[in-house]
Amino acid sequence: MSRVLLLLLILVSSVTHANTILILGDSLSAGYRMNASQAWPQLLAKRWQQEGLAVELVNASVSGDTTQGGLQRLPALLKKHQPSLVLLELGGNDGLRGLPPALIEKNLNQMINMAQDSGAKVILTDIQLPPNYGRRYLQKFEAIFSDLAKAHKVPLLPFFVAPLIGQDGMLMDDGIHPTAQAQDAIVSQVHGFLVPYLTDSRKL
Repeated sequence: MSRVLLLLLILVSSVTHANTILILGDSLSAGYRMNASQAWPQLLAKRWQQEGLAVELVNASVSGDTTQGGLQRLPALLKKHQPSLVLLELGGNDGLRGLPPALIEKNLNQMINMAQDSGAKVILTDIQLPPNYGRRYLQKFEAIFSDLAKAHKVPLLPFFVAPLIGQDGMLMDDGIHPTAQAQDAIVSQVHGFLVPYLTDSRKL
């Protein structure tokens, strides 16, 4: 193999690696009660492809997953995909089950450290719960995400379900999960937030 060809292969490999995004989430990102191709991560990947962005998006989201489940799955995912950016969208199921906020924070903290230790940048997704969980619990739960973002100096993606609340046809009957109709709106939110970090890694 010529030296020039070898350098080209290394360059291509580095570009691909620099744009590999791992999404580790729950049903909000897995496409609950819909075809996986309809879920916002797949639609976002398609949009980036159409825009000519060299981005490989790996959606490792699993419906019903918790921060503990994500923590157990993350090492293998990091090893397999070697992402440069990890988007964490977990904690909702923990909150719905009333798990201790301290435990949720501990698990997310470990995942952030694990991803950063692998060389990946991290973006944390803010999560909100329905208002019927009690003011005290909600305050402790919702503080987890902003506190971790500040402590680790990582970007905090606003809770992408919040703008959908109250809009006809955007949420399923449970009032929690976005419908297939809502996925494009989520794509717009996440796209607008992530693109600057893709084009200028110094912002992470």
